[in-house]
Amino acid sequence: MSGRLFSFHFMNCKFPDELHWGGGWIEMKPNNPIHDELIDLIDDAGNTIGVVKRSEMRGRRLPHRCVYLFVFNRRGELFIHQRTATKDVYPSYWDLAVGGVLTTGETFDVGAKRELLEELGVNAAPESLFPFRYADERTVVQAMVYRVVHDGPFQLQKEEVVRGEFVPLAELENRIKAAPFCPDGVQAWREYLKHFGEREAASGSE
Repeated sequence: MSGRLFSFHFMNCKFPDELHWGGGWIEMKPNNPIHDELIDLIDDAGNTIGVVKRSEMRGRRLPHRCVYLFVFNRRGELFIHQRTATKDVYPSYWDLAVGGVLTTGETFDVGAKRELLEELGVNAAPESLFPFRYADERTVVQAMVYRVVHDGPFQLQKEEVVRGEFVPLAELENRIKAAPFCPDGVQAWREYLKHFGEREAASGSE
């Protein structure tokens, strides 16, 4: 593998039960406190129309807000990571972006900074780039995409990240073809390239 490898190994993981819903497999973990988080339910215009538990949002495929953060080092390589098997959507998939679901009342900027700190242990203010929408059989999101430059080292969140590494942009497509990657993160990356192009992305400039 190219670049530096960050990893976290864990034992005695209990794999959750599975619920088949809406054409996709969604893992439900009733003993995980994250499923009691309150999430804003939104309409097509992005307005908050209710508040639900995260477990209900996942089980009913309800539209919600989230953030995507592309983390580059100063060499212009992108940080990718593998999600844990206990994630409630796309378990064990690789991901091009750090990020996650906003909690109720949370702004995109606050959520992006929180996710960066939680998942990588980095206390920084990411650069807001552009809004992003995504929907498939598992999730419906309205999001904001961010960029941050950091060389590490990272303190990976053991509940969410198994391992990660910086990868040269020229190798990304081969990596995406070789292993399952979160489709929303891949689509967000495609949109990023449309906005900025690979040359600017590879520059790693803030």
